[in-house]
Amino acid sequence: MQARKVKRIIKAVDSQDGAGVKLKRSIGNRQNLRIDPFLMLDMFSSDNPDDYIAGFPPHPHRGFETVTYMLNGSMLHRDHMGNEGLLGTGGVQWMTAGRGVIHEERPQQESGLMRGFQLWINLPAAEKMKPPAYQNIEPEQVPVIQADRATIRLVAGELEIDGQGYKGPVQGIVTQPVFIDISLEPHSRLTLPLASMLSGFVYLFEGEAELNDEALLPEAAIELGDGDELSLSSKDQPARLLLIAAKSLNEPVVQYGPFVMNSMEQIEQALNDYRDGVFTG
Repeated sequence: MQARKVKRIIKAVDSQDGAGVKLKRSIGNRQNLRIDPFLMLDMFSSDNPDDYIAGFPPHPHRGFETVTYMLNGSMLHRDHMGNEGLLGTGGVQWMTAGRGVIHEERPQQESGLMRGFQLWINLPAAEKMKPPAYQNIEPEQVPVIQADRATIRLVAGELEIDGQGYKGPVQGIVTQPVFIDISLEPHSRLTLPLASMLSGFVYLFEGEAELNDEALLPEAAIELGDGDELSLSSKDQPARLLLIAAKSLNEPVVQYGPFVMNSMEQIEQALNDYRDGVFTG
C-alpha cells in the first residue's frame, strides 16, 4: 500500500455568490485552480442571517453536477420544472444539471448557524446534454461508521473497514465519486483505502489534523498525491474534514459562469439557448 501525500494546497478565499451570500471558495477561485473532475468548492458558515438570508435566486446550470451538503441549518431548493426539496442538517442533494436546470436555493431560517458545502463536479462530454436528475438524500440515509476512534459519514462511494463493506446512498454517477465526512477524536489515527485511479482532496474545517504526518492547512482543499490509502491523524482537539475523490475526465474544460462545456461553440450555444428560452428543452 502507498500512502497519499500532500500534492498541492488550494487556499480558500473570501467570496460572495447568489444575492450576497458570504462564503469561502477554494477549488475554482481561479479557473486554473481545479482538481479534475472538480470545478469548484464553496464552504458557507455564519450565524449572522445578513450573510446568508438572501440565498441564491433563480440561476441556470448546464454541463456539470452540484453537490450541496448541509452541516447545520436548512436550505430550500426549487427549480423551473416544479421540483422542490428541503435540505436539513446532515442532508445531501446531488443534482445532475445535464442539459439545463434553472433553480434557486433559499435558507429556511431567519436566525442561527447556516453551515455547509457546495461542490461542482464536471460531467464527461457524452453526458453534458443528458436530462437533469436529482438524488435527494435524507440524513438518516447516510451510513454512519464507527472505526478507530473516528466517526465516518459515507455519502458516496464504497468503503471497506475491518473487513466489512459499506456503500453510500448516492449511486449511478459516472465519475465514481467518494464523498466522506470524517470526525476524529483527539490523538487518533485513521487509515482508509482510496483507489489509486481516483483524484481527490481533503478539506479540514474543524480542529487540527495531519495527512501522512504532515499538518493540514485548515479551510483549504488539499490535493492528494498518488497512492491507494490515506493516513489521517488528529492533535489535541477533535478534528473534522471531508475526503472527496472521483475519476478524472481528462477532457477540455471551457467554463463561462454557470455553463461548463468542452468548447466555446458549446458555450455560445448554451447562451443562445438560455436567451431564446429553450435552455432546458
